[in-house]
Amino acid sequence: MKRIILSGLLAAQLVTFANAGGDLKEVEPALTEVEEIEEESYDYYIVVKALTTLGDDMMEGDVFLDGDRGYGFGIDFGYRIGEGFAIECDYSYASNDVTERRLAEEGGEVLDYSYQSLALDVVYTYEVTEKLGIFAKVGFEYEWEKIDETDEDNYDTGAAFGIGLEYAFNPRYRFVAEYEHSTIDGPRGDSVFAGVMYNF
Repeated sequence: MKRIILSGLLAAQLVTFANAGGDLKEVEPALTEVEEIEEESYDYYIVVKALTTLGDDMMEGDVFLDGDRGYGFGIDFGYRIGEGFAIECDYSYASNDVTERRLAEEGGEVLDYSYQSLALDVVYTYEVTEKLGIFAKVGFEYEWEKIDETDEDNYDTGAAFGIGLEYAFNPRYRFVAEYEHSTIDGPRGDSVFAGVMYNF
């Protein structure tokens, strides 16, 4: 009798399970489309930087010029043309004290010199890592030299050469340090720059 009851209960349960599900439908998995995020690239940049000039000694006729260290600022505007190359237009302003002394005289007179220069450069940057890059530049420079005490102006042109490094804080901002040499002979000397680049 127990066997009959158990068999009946088992059969009833199997019938209930078979009918409870109703029609079975194939379930399609929900797939979310993954979008590829492209890294932003910026073709233009501007650099605002402080500078120090290292000063230089030179002869101008029978006058010896001894240039001290000077200070100023610079602004670069660039356009990236691809493959690490860019075209750059630079402006800088600096001033320093220059001691003028004639060869036959002792001592000398200290004068205030100021320099404004414009340059058009070709720049190549090599990306060492994702954040660090090193660059070299070469270009043509026009310089206007002014002596305040005598109100004298001098103009000259030459080639400019520079090397430096960039460190990226994020895709838009970078720290820039640069050393620059010019073939223009004067008491200004070579320049060292440090500043911030903004990419746009």
